Formats: sequence, structure tokens, C-alpha cells
Amino acid sequence: MIITRIISALVLLTLLFSSCDNTRLYEENRDIKDGIWNVNDRLEFEVDVPDSVTPYNFYFNIRNTEDYPWSNIYVFMHTTFPNGKMGVDTVEFPLADQEGRWYGKGQGDIHDCQLVFKKGVRFPYPGKYKIALEHAMRVSELPGVVSAGIRIERAQ
Repeated sequence: MIITRIISALVLLTLLFSSCDNTRLYEENRDIKDGIWNVNDRLEFEVDVPDSVTPYNFYFNIRNTEDYPWSNIYVFMHTTFPNGKMGVDTVEFPLADQEGRWYGKGQGDIHDCQLVFKKGVRFPYPGKYKIALEHAMRVSELPGVVSAGIRIERAQ
């Protein structure tokens, strides 16, 4: 009985401390239907930015399988600012090195990669930002893309 309580307490403490992420403002990933990212499938996110003073690091998250045929991915990142203005960035993210070894963490044939988009950036306005991602590769369908998303964290 006491051992069960001790084990339960240890599991609870482990979950409590492993779920703490004080620097994260926002992180969300969207699953890609059937692991094929179509050029018409925009992944949309809404981020509430509390102020325009705090610097943030901005990351692109991608989960791909070894079926992904390229070593990089180009992404259009559409941003709608709280004041209604819009911006678009075209970004290339490397996913594998010159020898074809995938970056990020892997388990089996699935690889999770978190890639830096911008570091130490300040949002120009507080409020809700709408961010949409779409792939910008030269083909309409990208096989081997399981999910993609963004992470925004306070810069240290």
C-alpha cells in the first residue's frame, strides 16, 4: 500500500515538473491528413501576444517520415497582424544533412525537427496574430509530412 502511494506520488511529481515550460508563449502542431501535405492545405494558428517589448524566439516544427524525398522544405508563412496588416515570409528549412541524415529527434522512421525561424524578435503590436503555413515546394503534394506547426517562446 505504501509502495503504491510512493510510486503514485513520484509519477505525479514527474508529470508536474516535465509539463512546466515557463518560456513558451505558444506551441501547436497540426496533423497532415494521410501524411501528404497538399499545397492548398494551409495550417492556421492564432497567437495572443501580450506586449511589444518582450523578445521571442520563433520556431517551425515539422514531423516527417523517411518517405519525405527532399533534404529541405520551403514554407510560406503568412502573418496577419492585430491591426489588419499582412505579411508573407518565404523560408527554407533544412531537414537533413549532406549525407542524408535527418535532423531532430527520431523514433523509427519518424523524425521531429524544431527549426529556428527568428531569434530575439519583438512583435510590433500586442494582440492576436494569425499565422498560416503552406508549403512552397515545386510540387503540389509533399509525401512523408506527418505534422507541422510553430513554437514561440520568450528569448532567454
